[in-house]
Amino acid sequence: MLTLYYAAGSCALATHIALIDAGADYEAKPVDFAANQQRTPEYLAVNPKGRVPALVTPRGILTESPALLAYVAQSFPAAKLAPLDDAHAFAEVQAFNSYIATTVHVAHAHGRRGYRWADEPEAIAAMKRKAPQVMADSFALIEDGMLRGPWVMGERYSICDPYLFTMASWLEADGVDPARFPKILDHRNRMMERPAARQALAEQAA
Repeated sequence: MLTLYYAAGSCALATHIALIDAGADYEAKPVDFAANQQRTPEYLAVNPKGRVPALVTPRGILTESPALLAYVAQSFPAAKLAPLDDAHAFAEVQAFNSYIATTVHVAHAHGRRGYRWADEPEAIAAMKRKAPQVMADSFALIEDGMLRGPWVMGERYSICDPYLFTMASWLEADGVDPARFPKILDHRNRMMERPAARQALAEQAA
């Protein structure tokens, strides 16, 4: 049994979808950010970073989305969620997910949580104004050079796809029109048709 700690609307959705895709036996436990539950001693004992996702495994607790997605793919090889038999192809998967984690998600956070990087209200406001442009630039790079189609890695669905889907679902809230990126929008729409995505979203909305 695996236990996924998540917050609705967070990047934990990607791992949630992957667990369902993999056919994993898991329990999903919500962390209420509105109530600051991520800062309680109980949750900090699970993840001292005070963030989600966190995945409790039989060997210990894992954090950070790229690591969790790789863990799911490697733990359930029959689901074929990553090219585990090809070191170069698997590195490409890791490279894409690392870009999402270190560039796209960080750009989003600059628009929402500028206080992580600055104290001055003017600096925080400047980051908030800049965030839509940085998000758009990041998604332009994905649209034009990284999304091989119909899935991120081409013909084969992988752990990259729920991660891109999760980030693309934030575009409107980040002030970016998804119609600017027709391939990404098509990908988002097709992800919404997948049972695993529908199930994860329903569980998080419950």
